[in-house]
Amino acid sequence: MATTPIRGGSGALAHVESVHALHPDVPLEAVVKEDLLRRGVWFTPEALAAHRDYAAKSYFIFSFDRRPLAEMQGEERDRAPEEISLSGGPFGFKRVIVSVRLDPESPWKVELVDDRVTLVCEGTSVAEVGFAPRPPYYGMKTADGTPVVEVAPTIEWGYLLYLTVFRLCQYFGRDEECRFCDINENFRQQRALGRPYYPVKPVERVLDALRLAVGAGASAKAYTLTGGSITTELDGLDEASFYVRYAEAIEAEFPGRWIGKMVVQALPIESVKRIRAAGIRIYHPNYEVWDADKFRLICPGKERYVGRDTWIRRILDSVDVFGVGKVIPNFVGGVEMSKPHGFAHVKDALASAEEGLDFMMARGVIPRFTTWCPEPLSELGADNPPAPLEYHVGLLSVYRRTLEKHGLAAPPGYGEPGLGNAVFSVSAFMDVLDASRGTVPLDA
Repeated sequence: MATTPIRGGSGALAHVESVHALHPDVPLEAVVKEDLLRRGVWFTPEALAAHRDYAAKSYFIFSFDRRPLAEMQGEERDRAPEEISLSGGPFGFKRVIVSVRLDPESPWKVELVDDRVTLVCEGTSVAEVGFAPRPPYYGMKTADGTPVVEVAPTIEWGYLLYLTVFRLCQYFGRDEECRFCDINENFRQQRALGRPYYPVKPVERVLDALRLAVGAGASAKAYTLTGGSITTELDGLDEASFYVRYAEAIEAEFPGRWIGKMVVQALPIESVKRIRAAGIRIYHPNYEVWDADKFRLICPGKERYVGRDTWIRRILDSVDVFGVGKVIPNFVGGVEMSKPHGFAHVKDALASAEEGLDFMMARGVIPRFTTWCPEPLSELGADNPPAPLEYHVGLLSVYRRTLEKHGLAAPPGYGEPGLGNAVFSVSAFMDVLDASRGTVPLDA
């Protein structure tokens, strides 16, 4: 069935257009991307059948879905792509890359319309859809028989190898887990479905997977080493020692081949120096939410084991080790509006986010953010709707304005900034940045 764009009226697309009218400095493509990320998307079997060779969802760390897998059936669940591109169509979109977050009830559907795979919102065609390219090493297995996609999946349209070497988190239970996070529950649901999903990936398995990726001609430019927090020991090692051994092994065998990034806690300065000495170029000590009270309530484990003030001090101290622009902590955009702990009004949530961004950027730290998708296996995701679209689009404006205020370029390690260039798929912050400003040089 052919569909045509509409203006005005009610519904999800009309809301997108009204929010875009409030923020005309944010491209419509970015507004649609944010709505897809917060609401989720669904695929018809016909749309899936139209693409034969693409990267399916690997569940590389969290579920990033609006429904548990057990509540979604059929090939739509099992064959959904890792990411989609939106381009062209009746609105003339420049390309944007969007991480797929599944929800059968979403108003956003990927359908086959006039033999074209199309993003449709409540009967209206919005853009043409491409599926994430399948890396050449997918389908291979490591020497111990593990599917390579379980060890070293690729995201960001081929740019990033995502190495989740510890699938669980030692912040455990209601009194410690970050309340928006489903890393532990996602591990359980993957295992319940019989998928090859292992708690710890041995160093040699990771190296073997990377050898296969390189041998097959994979084009990734960066890798991320990550996993859950370690509050005591794992394999007899503290957190820094556990993760550093992977970096040392990768850089010894593939020196300088990729931009090495590491997501761990805000660690003492001596541990940070070890991470940099191992060859890691970018450090991600994620602070999740800026407001002090909300940090304590939403991230109880981080507050208990480290504390917000210490966390922030360690972030700032690490700039002396990694350099300006290479300390890039993430925050979860939108979670500060979740009930019962969050702000009730968009303007207050944006003011808090801007305060945090201004504080960090003034000190040589360039945060980035992911768009909160309330995952039902997490504590907050079970009872919360997504944050308002007005917040997410307002945050894009706040981020760009604050970055420019401090004379900073886009953070490195995410590819090129700018609409039509950006590949970062879990928020639109890279899409809205000025491409002419480039990125922070890694060697500066």
